[in-house]
Amino acid sequence: MTTVLVVDDQPLQRYGFRMLLDSVPETEVVGEAAHGAEAVRKTAELHPDVVLMDVRMPGMDGIEATRRIAAQGNRSHVLVLTTFDLDEYVHAALRAGASGFLLKDARPEELLAGIRAVAIGDAVIAPALTRRLLDEFTQLVSRPDSRDGDPKLALLTDREHEILVAIGRGWSNSEIAAHFVLSKSTVKTHVSRVLAKIGARDRIQAVIFAYDHGLAPSPS
Repeated sequence: MTTVLVVDDQPLQRYGFRMLLDSVPETEVVGEAAHGAEAVRKTAELHPDVVLMDVRMPGMDGIEATRRIAAQGNRSHVLVLTTFDLDEYVHAALRAGASGFLLKDARPEELLAGIRAVAIGDAVIAPALTRRLLDEFTQLVSRPDSRDGDPKLALLTDREHEILVAIGRGWSNSEIAAHFVLSKSTVKTHVSRVLAKIGARDRIQAVIFAYDHGLAPSPS
């Protein structure tokens, strides 16, 4: 059972999400919040597996709420809901600690699949969409020309460094396994170790880390 906190300042939106999530046996809505401050408080109280977070809300917005929830250090993962023409909010949300994002008009099955993925620590952004977002993301930050001596990078083995570069390119575990001739279970182990060593909560944060440290290709 995946527990969900629904955060949106529109009552009809919250009602719609609750109706959808309560209609399937594998999810349970444990609470609702109408703004960021309430979301932070209820996350601390309820410890949901997933916080379904709107971005634009009065008072504390979804980005700041995401940052504070991530700082709590509990098991809750934030899945941001947005429209695609608000990419700057998506970039900020990912930096704040969100585990991914979906469009508000996503099909019900996409939303449910995304929630399940985020609940177990996976990313929910499709590879093609990840590529487009991060190509735009790299234009918003200054990128180093090469490794900048970050002590976290020094913790990686040569193989783990290669895995991090592959993650930064948006490769799936299957693609990494095929490229390096490794089993999927071995790749999964390497990815877990990379996340732990660089302090990333999930794969999306690892992608951003790779871009920040010049380990992923710049947009062409």
